[in-house]
Amino acid sequence: MSWEEAPLAPVVLVRGGEGLLSDRAVARIVAQAQEADPGTEISRLDAAGYESGRLEMLASPSLFGEARCIVVSGVESCTEALVEDTITYLRAPAEDVWLVLQHGGGVRGKRLLDAVTKAGHPVVVCEPLKRDADKTAFVAAEFRRAQRQVDQQAVQALVQAVGSDLRELAAACAQLVADTTGRVTAEVVERYHGGRVEATGFKVADAAISGNAGLAITLLRHAVETGANPVVLVAALAVKLRTMAKVEAMSGRGGAGGLGLAPWQVDQARRELAGWTPEGLARAITAVAAADAEVKGLSRDPVFAVERAVLRIVTSRGRR
Repeated sequence: MSWEEAPLAPVVLVRGGEGLLSDRAVARIVAQAQEADPGTEISRLDAAGYESGRLEMLASPSLFGEARCIVVSGVESCTEALVEDTITYLRAPAEDVWLVLQHGGGVRGKRLLDAVTKAGHPVVVCEPLKRDADKTAFVAAEFRRAQRQVDQQAVQALVQAVGSDLRELAAACAQLVADTTGRVTAEVVERYHGGRVEATGFKVADAAISGNAGLAITLLRHAVETGANPVVLVAALAVKLRTMAKVEAMSGRGGAGGLGLAPWQVDQARRELAGWTPEGLARAITAVAAADAEVKGLSRDPVFAVERAVLRIVTSRGRR
């Protein structure tokens, strides 16, 4: 189940490497515990420093009989004592106690995770969002939860501007909700986030793909002067070309379904493919692959490597 479905139960496992979603799941469970019993005592344990017997002590009936919610964070770094104590606890969970185990991913503590799953306790999955389609869905949901209307183009612009860090993406959504009124448009996002390095990288890519060498180089040099990392700029070029290549490859196969792309990404890629041949696209992708290696250590001048890649993209447009 997702973080939005995290239930209040005697034992809940929250697992996955996306910290924001994991923290939200835990916060949701704690809030449900306090709603069920305002007097609930909240205890937090660090799995890395756990000492034997601590769980049993916290779960033992208290003098005043209040409910208890025990949150164990960092289970991916747990001690063997925590594994043993928790597996023992699972055989007979205490009454009026809610135990939340937060595991950030990896194989450590696997025996404990398997025991929780085998016992049939709820498992909340909070894996990182890697696909752009998942990130845009996340952004749209953030505005929906805040009861704010947002244009699809604004969602796209925000994902491109802020990048892949989900905490930053959530903070950007919260900022727009707090600082603006009415419908959130692409113009609003541009006003708040148009200067971000990632957004600049995509603007360079847009100019290069459209064949505008002068604008692409001007934007590139401005990006570098304002602190853009050449690695990030090349990554933006690669994302654009990779999306175009996916859509081009499926164009003769009855649509672009199953590509892991949002509909707006497919539509945008189709527009950008105008004037491109498969041969030219392959040449541009090869140029970006070479630049990627150069900016990561093979070249003494990574900025020049990006400029050369941009110019090669421009000259590849329309060529066979």
